Amino acid sequence: MKTTTSLAEFYAQIKTDNPHIATDQLGHFNVFEIEKVHRSMASSPVMPYDKRTYFKISLIKGANKVEYADKTLFIERYGLLFATPKIPYSFNPVSEEQSGFFCVFTYDFLASENISEKLDMLPVFRQGATPVFEITEQDYDVISLIYRKMQEELDSDYVYRYDLLRNYVLELVHKGQKLMPEQSKLGVLSAGKRIVSLFIELLERQFPIDSPKQRLQLRKAEDYAARLAIHVNHLNKTLKEETSFSTKQFINLRIAQEAKTLLRETDWPVAVIAECLAFEEISHFSNFFKKQTGESPVKFRAALII
Repeated sequence: MKTTTSLAEFYAQIKTDNPHIATDQLGHFNVFEIEKVHRSMASSPVMPYDKRTYFKISLIKGANKVEYADKTLFIERYGLLFATPKIPYSFNPVSEEQSGFFCVFTYDFLASENISEKLDMLPVFRQGATPVFEITEQDYDVISLIYRKMQEELDSDYVYRYDLLRNYVLELVHKGQKLMPEQSKLGVLSAGKRIVSLFIELLERQFPIDSPKQRLQLRKAEDYAARLAIHVNHLNKTLKEETSFSTKQFINLRIAQEAKTLLRETDWPVAVIAECLAFEEISHFSNFFKKQTGESPVKFRAALII
């Protein structure tokens, strides 16, 4: 079942005794050593696939499978992961050896840096990005020093320690953005690329589906064109020229991805999933899903149990 994990639930999950919680008037921040958390969660080391109400930046040493949005990624040895409240993810340890660090923080924690309202637009946190990076041992050693400085400040009584902690968080963000492909960091887009970017952002904003009561609001190409204040023919032409996909193909692919996630991660009836994805009849959803994947929703879910 896909849910949203709060900070209180997070602390309950990691079973941490007397955590160093750094909460000032501007928000929440904390930093942890993965080895200690992994040890405290020995009976259930897998983090559930859900969204959080906080940001998380993890420096990983150890083999892990990461499920991020609709992708499954593998970290063989060293990795850096940036998680946003808007995108579900989970960690599945593959090796016994698990170490490194992670920090958690809320939007408000960076308010004094005038960046909290822009966090979702930073390349490493932007919708559609894949901010899971394989890094070298040398990178790991350099970045781990930032986390150790965070730990030192949490234990200090320095009056301005929260300002230092915010600087360390931003340093981690910039480390990650340097690891991204150049095309993912471009801030200046052509008119066509800007339309593609705005369309994809509008599309992704509808996902993930968190509740059986949630419904897709934008289902057709005309719906997106109206929101973007352009003619549907112009939207189709631009997407086709820039990506080789039509608007309908984009929408159908994303809905099919979400359908697979819901069939895999929830126990909702197929009829409920069909409703959430704006299908008027379950038969329409079944036909759509079979056309997109080659099998019916029922067979897809049954195959997961085997």
